[in-house]
Amino acid sequence: MKRRKVGNLLGLAVLSVLVDGPKHPYEMAAVIKQRGKQGDMPIKWGSLYTVVANLDKHGFIEAVESVKDGGRPERTVYRITPAGHEELEDWVRELVGTLDPEPPRFKAGLSMLGVLGPDQATRQLRLRLTELDERAAGLRTSLEQLSAVMPRLFLVEVEYDLAMAEAEARWVRGFLDELTSGAVPGTDAWRRWYETGEFPDDLGEFVEK
Repeated sequence: MKRRKVGNLLGLAVLSVLVDGPKHPYEMAAVIKQRGKQGDMPIKWGSLYTVVANLDKHGFIEAVESVKDGGRPERTVYRITPAGHEELEDWVRELVGTLDPEPPRFKAGLSMLGVLGPDQATRQLRLRLTELDERAAGLRTSLEQLSAVMPRLFLVEVEYDLAMAEAEARWVRGFLDELTSGAVPGTDAWRRWYETGEFPDDLGEFVEK
């Protein structure tokens, strides 16, 4: 991944909402929330003014005016610059066309699954499967409702989330079936290791005979 002058993904969201026209930070936050971008990327709202200042510092946005609304503090209105447009497009190209080098947290947990023992691992995987099924159902409902009023172009991230939830649920369900039926090789050795703390001298116990 490219090292960017402003690497916080909130910066990407800010640039995207300024494409529609100049806004002050409060308006930027309102539009980002309205579009549900906090569900698409990790956003820390406390960083908003720092991110805006950094985008301004590096020439991606620029102040166009300061406005005062009643007794509220003066607000600076910003617009995106040509450099900001270029940065926005380059950033999206990278996110779409480059695999994320960061492994998902679930993969990290799976790599340590042995420390739980088969019974506890089964319980936790069942909990995850329930959450995945509920998430997929919620996404299907949202997609049905939103597709009636929004073009598909603006819903592809919801389609992706649904596809990923369904795919992960299929894998977890299949692995659970194997785990509960005893089809996973070495389950007995795994249980003894968890209960006694003694790792088998012969790793062949974990291998399918």
